[in-house]
Amino acid sequence: MSANHGKLWFTVAGVLACGGNRYRRAGLRGVGSLAGASFLSNAVLKPMFNRRRPAVDPLIPPALRRMPWTSSFPSGHSASAAAFAVGAALERPRTLIVLAPLATAVAYSRVYLGVHHRSDVVAGVAVGAAVAYAGHYLWPAAPGGAAQTAPGTAPALPDGEGLVVVVNDRSGSAHGAEAALREALPLARIVQWDPDIPLADQVPADARALAVAGGDGTVATVAQLAIDRDLPLAVFPSGTLNHFARALDLEAFADTAAAVVSGSAGTVDVGRVNGKIFLNTAGLGGYPEMVRLRERLEHRIGKWPAAAFSMYRTLKGAKPIRLEINGEEHPVWAVFVGNGIYRPRGLNPATRSDLADGVLDLQYLRADRRLGRTTAVIASLFGTVEQTRVLGSVHSDRIEVRSLSGPIRSAHDGEVEDPADNIVIQVEPQALTVYR
Repeated sequence: MSANHGKLWFTVAGVLACGGNRYRRAGLRGVGSLAGASFLSNAVLKPMFNRRRPAVDPLIPPALRRMPWTSSFPSGHSASAAAFAVGAALERPRTLIVLAPLATAVAYSRVYLGVHHRSDVVAGVAVGAAVAYAGHYLWPAAPGGAAQTAPGTAPALPDGEGLVVVVNDRSGSAHGAEAALREALPLARIVQWDPDIPLADQVPADARALAVAGGDGTVATVAQLAIDRDLPLAVFPSGTLNHFARALDLEAFADTAAAVVSGSAGTVDVGRVNGKIFLNTAGLGGYPEMVRLRERLEHRIGKWPAAAFSMYRTLKGAKPIRLEINGEEHPVWAVFVGNGIYRPRGLNPATRSDLADGVLDLQYLRADRRLGRTTAVIASLFGTVEQTRVLGSVHSDRIEVRSLSGPIRSAHDGEVEDPADNIVIQVEPQALTVYR
């Protein structure tokens, strides 16, 4: 009875939401899969097959006060249970340890109570699992664990001795970071970043390693100093989104502190836009505005609806720009550039599996396709832009872009640059050592 109307699974999703970003995604995927499986089994398949429920012995009191009267095939409870369990496990496999027995119990209870045939339950489980896997095709799950890095070495710093941490209190969640850092690494030296003073003048020259607590823009700035001084970099997730920290599987200060103490490290590629460093992504044309709007909305309405709405708002009334990309002319609406190959494809990429593949991933929304903008907005809502013909891409270690429509803005890791006619984007393979 707890599984009626999905109450059990919504409760489980609420519990998962308290476990951090990874488990929140698992709960969201589970609920989405449940909704699809429930609709398919109850609104489509049951009326189609219209199978009678198992016969009830009139001499035995019914197991339930209200016995179901709808079609028996397939079992909606079983479909919902399997959909939630498989959907959540596709995002976070370890949840299956708890969810598999729970889903099995729900499915078995339908036969035990005499309200379904065994074949109803088997079919329901198949329907639920199929819907969950179909959802995975439309909205690929984030890869588990850290992205790959090339081999690298960094000194082990017990209690953070020799580590200098640059803290930007203006970043998303950096408030209170200093107290947490002193608790995790009591011997580390902490510098409160003053953007009006050159960073090199604020960081002691005898540092054995650098660290940063701030957003992705701050991380890129400190990374440049780490490269200049040939020092390893530790990243404490303290920004609004923490893309680079998440790629390294650093979800909390304790994760980074453990890597610093043990000396666990690797090397990663560094991208540059006209010489300015970026560790994650860059964008041209309407893309920077699209990203700002999407990030403002995605925590309230979800990633894909936010992506579709931000794309619609940005492209509405916009004029395409003509770009020459590595010598080939293209009319485009917006351009995304990733430091490494990003998935899913499209202008709403989320993750990458390798931080040292030596490749720039340029994706652009084509403006020479009929109904291209409409197709892109709808496909973004479902995460299927890659399956359309409105997306173009270029993979290279160096990309030269010349605007034929006048100066255009570029942005990298959240920092916006002045408009320019010519933009050179290149990758420096394995240029930065990071604790991970």
